[in-house]
Amino acid sequence: MTAEEQQKEDEMYMRKALVEAEEAFKAGEIPVGAVIVCKGRIISRAHNLTETLNDVTAHAEMQAITSAANMLGGKYLTGCTLYVTVEPCVMCAGAIGWAQVSRVVYGAPDEKRGYKKTAPGALHPKAEVTCGVLGEECALLMKNFFKGLR
Repeated sequence: MTAEEQQKEDEMYMRKALVEAEEAFKAGEIPVGAVIVCKGRIISRAHNLTETLNDVTAHAEMQAITSAANMLGGKYLTGCTLYVTVEPCVMCAGAIGWAQVSRVVYGAPDEKRGYKKTAPGALHPKAEVTCGVLGEECALLMKNFFKGLR
């Protein structure tokens, strides 16, 4: 796949993750969405559910990992790509690493709580990371959410 084809594919799947983030926004959740793709097929879709479930671990990535593992019938997500609208936190990066997700694509960076700042080695050593895909759109959704709270 050429770099241009990969970029188009990444944008297509990130738009699916943005749909999930918008669902979270509507539900009063911090608007983070995630999809997991395996062999060209979405096997998991999720968004933040921390308020709904009253569970601080119910981040979009965690929900997506659990769902994908159930779909595949195993705990490892080797060969899968996680698309998430915001840079994963340390907790999620650890789970992504333990699940052995092969590729992580995220939209907006999280300067305060993102894994790159505090735990840059949390992902699996062989994981490929692409950041900034539809980053402005992902960041705008977060800004609008928090603006509404203030």
